[in-house]
Amino acid sequence: MTTFLPRTPIRGALGAAVAAALLAATNTAPASAAAAAVGRITGLGGKCVDVAGAATANGTAVQLYDCNGTAAQQWDVGSDGTIRALGKCLDVTSAGTADGTRVQLWDCNGTAAQQWTVTSAGDIVNPLADKCLDATGNSSANGTPLQIWTCTGAANQKWTAPGDDTPAPGPGTMAVAPYLYNGWGSPPNPTTVMNATGVKWFTLAFVLSNGYCNPQWDGSRPLTGGVDQQTINTVRGAGGDVIPSFGGWSGNKLESSCGSAGELAAAYQKVINAYGLKAIDIDIEAAAYDSPTVQQRTVDALKTVKADNPGIKVYVTFGTGQNGPDSSLIGKAAASGLTVDSWTIMPFNFGGAGLNMGQLSVQAAQGLKTAVKNAYGYTDDQAYRHTGISSMNGITDNNETVTVADFRTILAYAQQRHLARLTFWSVNRDRPCTGGGADTCSGVSQQPWDFTRVFAQYGG
Repeated sequence: MTTFLPRTPIRGALGAAVAAALLAATNTAPASAAAAAVGRITGLGGKCVDVAGAATANGTAVQLYDCNGTAAQQWDVGSDGTIRALGKCLDVTSAGTADGTRVQLWDCNGTAAQQWTVTSAGDIVNPLADKCLDATGNSSANGTPLQIWTCTGAANQKWTAPGDDTPAPGPGTMAVAPYLYNGWGSPPNPTTVMNATGVKWFTLAFVLSNGYCNPQWDGSRPLTGGVDQQTINTVRGAGGDVIPSFGGWSGNKLESSCGSAGELAAAYQKVINAYGLKAIDIDIEAAAYDSPTVQQRTVDALKTVKADNPGIKVYVTFGTGQNGPDSSLIGKAAASGLTVDSWTIMPFNFGGAGLNMGQLSVQAAQGLKTAVKNAYGYTDDQAYRHTGISSMNGITDNNETVTVADFRTILAYAQQRHLARLTFWSVNRDRPCTGGGADTCSGVSQQPWDFTRVFAQYGG
């Protein structure tokens, strides 16, 4: 049987206790986010509205370009009138109103130069100038700059954009995001998994510190230009998306390496901006989070992230015992005013073989629901919709066996209760063992992607 090495998480009461103090803070809650529809904006020649070079500097040009599924072409059309990409706003240069004034990317500032109305006729209008977003020179060539111009109804002013009434990704899409890891374990081609199972989202692990307050994949691989960027491009090109996970068991944590909440929030924001993210996962597993200073720093940083990124989802993944997690974790978070979109437990590593892991996962999830309900004053339904399960497929670190049948038990529970998140570690392991390295397979008899297929059925 394969020896499973790198993640080696410590869970149960200890894991929850380590995490519990993390969210003990007393700051006020962030302002509520404006609802947004997310996707690409296409125009003349079927080309996409694109941030030139995927740059985030103020003044970066916005142009037409071949659609490629990258973050530079993912736009949030907000109910507040903004259109955002890479954490910044579509902006009319110098608040100009003249025909030919270029549009650009700029820090969101609430001014009229960043207000847009998407009409049923396919126009994108800046009300300040009462002019339309326009592809310069009626050209669809790559690199064609965008500008505002008197509305004419011409084809170079017609756009297909995600509307404000487009539903945000929900259960069955973002909610089902199995972990995928590029550091070891012969990571599968995500397109292969997507085509075979219907899953569209992956939780991409793990973002760590490079020894300083600088986020990198595994603390060593760059955010852009490497294998992880390629994975994100591949997933998005196939119609899916990713949720980067910060933390995990091993390696240097940003939460320890960054010297202040502001620096940590900036590190989180660097990753959010790099990929135009809709969600992040904070995987709390290690002793790095024991320090009260680190705990406070992390809380304040997460609150800043939620305030500065309207609509972003923050998931917290942490250990549990068989009857649920230590309730102080959630109670202190609620008292701090930190809103978490899904409290997600890892119901495994309880200690030994012969356990009914499907039933124990449900039992632990019930304890989680009770803790969330009591802490936030939710109804049962509200509490369930703010909780999740992150299982482990196959043989766990403590020699428990989580079977495909156990996944079906967990799926039925999630469907009945409308959980916010249903995932597992990991898609790398979702294969029969053939003598590969650590965490390349599940250790149980199965066909490739059997576990993923079960959770991919989740419909909320």
